[in-house]
Amino acid sequence: MAAELGARTMTLYSYIERKEDLLALMADEIAAEAHVDEPLPDDWREALLLLARRERDLVRRHPWRVDLISQRVPVGPNGLRHVEQKPAAIDRLAASGVAVGRLTAWRILAAFNDYMTGFVIREAQERGAPREEGISEAERAALAEPYIRELVAGGEFPRLGPMIEEGVQGADDNFERGLGWVLDGIEAHLRGGPEGRS
Repeated sequence: MAAELGARTMTLYSYIERKEDLLALMADEIAAEAHVDEPLPDDWREALLLLARRERDLVRRHPWRVDLISQRVPVGPNGLRHVEQKPAAIDRLAASGVAVGRLTAWRILAAFNDYMTGFVIREAQERGAPREEGISEAERAALAEPYIRELVAGGEFPRLGPMIEEGVQGADDNFERGLGWVLDGIEAHLRGGPEGRS
């Protein structure tokens, strides 16, 4: 950050008190990229999918964002504007005849975010986001691959072995497919009746 501004590192602290404050400001600045300026789609699933794709693209452009997720950096106004769009998408369930209370909307939001967060962290690591030790997850996996293949070749892992051999774990459609499954499950649960909506 200091290099980009053409300043010495310690000069930044004349503008901010703590490193955490700078990280929060940086996170909030890029959060604006995930906000959808145009009206959300009328269909709740399409609206949530659009927001999910924006978040994934954000982390792909700024892989350092993954490190901030684990640090629980406070959400700023841009982040809140983006998060506000998720309950707005969930509100669209009413158009399909499903009334959703605040608690259920919060639970839907939590399930959706849990999937999103887990996926983008794993994807960033697989794409080679550097870790603190200076080696990326992709490099770590490449180093471990011969050992894993040797273990699998012994026949002790009859289910994992073929998956690893065929390379199915890296299927590119996992993001959309997984989101679809999450949303299918939410919809099936909600349509199960009043007792299923709590």
